[in-house]
Amino acid sequence: MMPPAAGTGQAGVSLPDPVPAHPLLDGLPELGRGESSIVLDPGDGQRVFKIVSSPADYFYLAADDRPTGIHFPRLFHDHGVIGKASSGYSFRLLEIERLLPVSGDAEALAQLLSRAYWEGCEKWANMGVNRGRLALYHISREPPPGLPDSLIQAVAALSDFIEEYPVQPDILNPHNLMMRSDGTLVLSDPVFLP
Repeated sequence: MMPPAAGTGQAGVSLPDPVPAHPLLDGLPELGRGESSIVLDPGDGQRVFKIVSSPADYFYLAADDRPTGIHFPRLFHDHGVIGKASSGYSFRLLEIERLLPVSGDAEALAQLLSRAYWEGCEKWANMGVNRGRLALYHISREPPPGLPDSLIQAVAALSDFIEEYPVQPDILNPHNLMMRSDGTLVLSDPVFLP
């Protein structure tokens, strides 16, 4: 069985809140929305402003002990709390590197990783909510052929991070894996609150 197609599950849900008023955001075009985030374009082609309302996103992108390295988003600046979302969580404004949808070699790696993750989730389906954690852990220990060492190390770092925070992994949503302009696959948004 293959992973669910794009647009299934929560992939189609987007944050209903308006962009909070903030001098850094005034007049900026919106690039996109996720279930708990809004991304705005400051126009330099190098960075974006990401407004996050989920503690999971904030931990992943800005915690001091977050995973870092070539397969993780680069944080330029944490601008702090800028309001409150309708969910009740604080809106936090982060300045992060601009990433692109996967294509070419990065897309092939993303598909390989997502497929291995899906197969692991199916294998440990009887573990309920912990199946994703187990799938990720086992990818880091027994990676599928063709996964580069740097990505295996990134998966291991993500697995360790997930064990320390009250979050679950999600690398099935096609928007959770992106790439840099040089083609490097980035685990852009691979966690959520259960």
